[in-house]
Amino acid sequence: MASRTLEVEMADGLAAVPAAEKKDLCSITDFSADEIKVVLDLALAMKERPDEFSEALKGKQVVMFFEKPSLRTRLTFEAGLNSLGGTAFFVDQSKEALGAREKLSDIARNLERWVDGVVLRTFSHETVTGMAEHASIPVINGLSDHEHPCQALADFLTLTEKFDDLREVKLAYVGDGNNVANSLLLTAASLGVSMTVACPIGYTPDDHVIATSLQMAAQTGARIEVTHDPEAAVDGAHAVYTDVWASMGQESEAQERKRIFTPFQVNEKLMSAAGPSALFMHCLPAHRGDEVTDAVIDSANSVVFDQAENRLHVQKAIMLKLLGNGSGR
Repeated sequence: MASRTLEVEMADGLAAVPAAEKKDLCSITDFSADEIKVVLDLALAMKERPDEFSEALKGKQVVMFFEKPSLRTRLTFEAGLNSLGGTAFFVDQSKEALGAREKLSDIARNLERWVDGVVLRTFSHETVTGMAEHASIPVINGLSDHEHPCQALADFLTLTEKFDDLREVKLAYVGDGNNVANSLLLTAASLGVSMTVACPIGYTPDDHVIATSLQMAAQTGARIEVTHDPEAAVDGAHAVYTDVWASMGQESEAQERKRIFTPFQVNEKLMSAAGPSALFMHCLPAHRGDEVTDAVIDSANSVVFDQAENRLHVQKAIMLKLLGNGSGR
């Protein structure tokens, strides 16, 4: 079957955007650098001219299985799909892991006959990749223990709005080398954005993610570094990013992690090492007084709510890219 085309009206005219017959977003690496740029451009167009896309996914249906609590992910996917003319179904999977009652491949074979796409917010990343393997419809990773690609794309949309050239930006991440850090590293390396990650010993990002990011950076010109020194990491940074020290499922480690991560708190002193114009970023929810102080997150340089808003726009763009079958408007 011939590939479909989405036409996105950009400032300089119509740009043809190929949409694969079956493509997933389990990891940032599922999208090439060009595809990431397409999503960011499309998200900007949809943010600026939402009415033009009000029926872009008319009749499309997406089911969302969430094993974890959610504010931003759930509401932005639901509001986003509704604003495109589609329908979202939410399934609370917090009492039982997806695949526990019924084989995951059997669930996938059912879903592909009922709906047009699947969004998963899970603990195990293998749940996401397993669903993608067995379902003939697009699968989107709304968060897993390994990656948070939608968040990273929203973050880079925010940086795109704040800086003229992403390749001139240095991003610093301070804290736990978790799923968010993994996706940020892969996105930065793909787009040629320099990024330094500062974590305590034993809490750095996934080794394979670091290796992949370094390989990509060698091709794109990005400078990727991992250190255990937060002040060195933020030196010269245009944006400083942090996340919670104990993610969902790590509650029993919270006190020990607090002891280990306290030197990595993003406070006014650390931000001053980056410079007076450095932005502060956080994926939220924030544990104020732990990984970030009130003075930093509530400062004029904080863009945390811009990031939260951009979850809506970038996820609309992702869904349109993966599920779209018409003009994109």
